[in-house]
Amino acid sequence: MRKLYFTTLLTLCLLTAYAQTNVKVIDMRSGEAIPGVVVYGSINKNAITDQNGFVQLNLSKSNKFTFSHISYQSLTKELTGSDIEVVRLIPEVSDLSTVTVSAYDTERPLMLQAGAISRVKENELYRFNETSIVNAFNTKAGVRVEERAPASYRISIRGSSLRSPFGVRNVKVYWNGVPFTSPDGTTPLNLLDLSNIQNTEIIKGPAGSIFGAGNGGVINLESRTEISNNNLSSELNVGDFGLLRYRFGIEQKIGDGGISASYVHQKADGYRDHSAVDRKVFQLAAHLKPSERQELSTQILYTDLFYEIPGALTTDQLEENPRQARPGSKDQNSSISQKSLYGLLSHKYQLTDRVDNQTSVFVSTTAFENPFILDYKSETAFSYGGRTKFTRNDQIGNVPIRIIAGGEYQYGKTLAQNFGNRNGQADTVRFSDDLVTTQAFLFQQLEVELTSKLLLTLAASQNFSRYDINRTIDASALAPTDNSRKFDPIIIPRIALAYRINDASGIHGSISSGFSPPSIDEVRTNEGSINLALEAERGVNYELGYRISHGIFNIDLVGFYFKLDETITTFTNDQGVVLFGNAGNTNQRGIEAQIDYAPWRNQQSTIQELRISHAYTGQFFEFADFVSGGNDFSGNQLTGVSPHTLVNQVDIRSNLGIYLNFTHQYVDNLPLNDANTVFQDAYNLVGSRLGWRQSVASSWDLEAYVGVDNLLDEYYSLGNDLNAFANRYYQPAPGRNYYGGVKVGYRF
Repeated sequence: MRKLYFTTLLTLCLLTAYAQTNVKVIDMRSGEAIPGVVVYGSINKNAITDQNGFVQLNLSKSNKFTFSHISYQSLTKELTGSDIEVVRLIPEVSDLSTVTVSAYDTERPLMLQAGAISRVKENELYRFNETSIVNAFNTKAGVRVEERAPASYRISIRGSSLRSPFGVRNVKVYWNGVPFTSPDGTTPLNLLDLSNIQNTEIIKGPAGSIFGAGNGGVINLESRTEISNNNLSSELNVGDFGLLRYRFGIEQKIGDGGISASYVHQKADGYRDHSAVDRKVFQLAAHLKPSERQELSTQILYTDLFYEIPGALTTDQLEENPRQARPGSKDQNSSISQKSLYGLLSHKYQLTDRVDNQTSVFVSTTAFENPFILDYKSETAFSYGGRTKFTRNDQIGNVPIRIIAGGEYQYGKTLAQNFGNRNGQADTVRFSDDLVTTQAFLFQQLEVELTSKLLLTLAASQNFSRYDINRTIDASALAPTDNSRKFDPIIIPRIALAYRINDASGIHGSISSGFSPPSIDEVRTNEGSINLALEAERGVNYELGYRISHGIFNIDLVGFYFKLDETITTFTNDQGVVLFGNAGNTNQRGIEAQIDYAPWRNQQSTIQELRISHAYTGQFFEFADFVSGGNDFSGNQLTGVSPHTLVNQVDIRSNLGIYLNFTHQYVDNLPLNDANTVFQDAYNLVGSRLGWRQSVASSWDLEAYVGVDNLLDEYYSLGNDLNAFANRYYQPAPGRNYYGGVKVGYRF
């Protein structure tokens, strides 16, 4: 009798503690049931939905479960114990007909975007060693990121690095909706860690109609904004050449939003002598929804960056020892030390059912030190600005229209001083300037849905820019001078058409104008000259593209012709200082093709997914009219541009959590000087990453991985010096090298 009593009591307790709940998992868009979804829970062993999308779970009053499927985004949800729960999963979109992008400040399916646009998703950033953006960005057609030394980036979109001996120029970069490009035209992209970026959209070619001055293109970076649950995370990454990177992060959900904080420290000794890097990045973010009509976001980013500059080598030095630094670099402590604080506040408001506004403001400060072989540069900079945009969705008769209008303003003030360099220490001041830069523009865009398949876009912007260079000290002239340059207001138009042939394919075409004033580093050079005669680049881009998407494969093809006048190019004086000049005009013709397909995808098999992609870039650029130093370079291939680039990728995922990523990149030979007498040889880069990723007991996310870069041990330079003084063209990149890491996340 006593045994029966205790057995009954135990049964009642179990029934009280664990209730059976039927859960149906469906596609959020189509509403169709999803079989084969793996459910990770804290009480149940892993369960799988049946052919009708149902699974029976035992749970207490409140339990969190993670729903995972190869074709859908993973979801962690707290089930309440209802008799029937419905879980909706979002497809892991790869279909171009359903991909939505925000290019040109308007959210539309990629099939209806009339422009060459590439996306770099978060999982693509993590196919490689997680120390830089280089490898992930270089998988996209028309995009090339170079790293002359660790943390020293140079970005080329359609050959736009011609005027960038170092740094990022002629490419406009936004971070979370506000300009990350400084008012003076430079972009400190090396201040960001990969963890500060979740998704990226790259607009190739002039986008001045909506994003102001710039011929190279626009990069929109976004950090994580959606916080679905409370989370603690940490990761560790190690590798050759003394690489050590670690990160700690926390996310706290608050209502429909939340707050997050992360700290990352990355350091390495470097492949070459005098090429160490040390970067610390702290980010604090808050995303709140005060009401149904409002969203409020704020970000604080602080970066402490130091990296050494080994300098370029001649051919003889390269053959002697590619790991050596340029003579004098180490003795003069050639390096960059930069501390930056960046803050932004963004507010979205739905004014009416048809009108909304997004306004963002930012402020930043920077302390910059740059001892170089020839001098010592010190800057203290402060800038602020903002961007506002109004969007109205309406219709004229039965024709839907969308009107976008707004403006952007940036102001920057810098105290810039150049000293002599005595063994890496600042010596006597050579010259000192107070620099003030103002950039502003107004933009308008009209989108008209002429039919359900045809979209017309008309856009324009009015651009204003001004430099003030007030020289307070000049050791050579001994007399202060005031210099200013105001560029006449420039109107940049754009017209575009996108036609959706059917649900799976579409064509697009556009004509857009570009305008790119010289950056202040191009006007005010390191030897002290001020070149106010340097003209802004002007260009017109003609583009035609075709996109098709059929389930397992996507093709994105575009051809363009860009006519650029007053092209800004580099040359060096007798002391080796880089100077800038206008080079007549260039003709830039190109083809970009991106193809990806998934020939195998089966949630139930051991190998769940096989994905293959290819990206081809053909850039047939030439100087149309260029005479310099009495030499006629007309008809020569554009300096620093490879005519052919091909990237191949293979990704494999298994139901055991094991994944394998394989990447091959071919870069054709490219000219290193305007005369086309020196070329870098073609090379092939091969890399791979093998890892294991799994959710455990519904609360833990674990990952471990190992990888190799430059598997073939190729001899190449990732970021050559163009038109180099004394034939110092080469910045040798690492040979074969290995890395590995672990990640741990806990949801609570």
